[in-house]
Amino acid sequence: MQIKTAILTISTRGSRGERTSDESSEAIKALLPAIGGVVIDYQVIPDDLNMIKNQLRHMSTRLKAHLIVTTGGTGISPTDVTPEATLDLIEKRLHGFEERMRAAGFEKTPFAILSRAVVGTYKNCLIINLPGNPKGVRENFEAIAGVIPHAINVLRGASLHDSAHDFKPGPS
Repeated sequence: MQIKTAILTISTRGSRGERTSDESSEAIKALLPAIGGVVIDYQVIPDDLNMIKNQLRHMSTRLKAHLIVTTGGTGISPTDVTPEATLDLIEKRLHGFEERMRAAGFEKTPFAILSRAVVGTYKNCLIINLPGNPKGVRENFEAIAGVIPHAINVLRGASLHDSAHDFKPGPS
């Protein structure tokens, strides 16, 4: 089974074309093969709560993504609203993912405790907020990567026992 993944970059400047590269989404794309992830969609949108929520809903319900990974908008600046948009949408919050990401980040920098990244489920989709910094993306993703395929498999209907032993990331 391949993990159909949508990437959503939240950056007002990026959405206006003021940034020519999106290093954080490139970091995500580089990390996905290790979990069997394939990119089915990639969007850059501004820091707007309703736009973020609508795009998350579209990616999960219309595109049928198994995984949505966001990058950006997880800090404490006045424009950072990615966690609020995610919280408005998700049905089940996965605190363990969040705790693990912050703990891994804190091993590198004390500023990791300022992250407000949220992880949760919406319908049959796992949504993960990552920082807008490529280094933070790698550190956070690598901290939880080993559990992502299992979580998606269970979310999509496998039993916990079957998923833990039978999931093999890669082409289906």
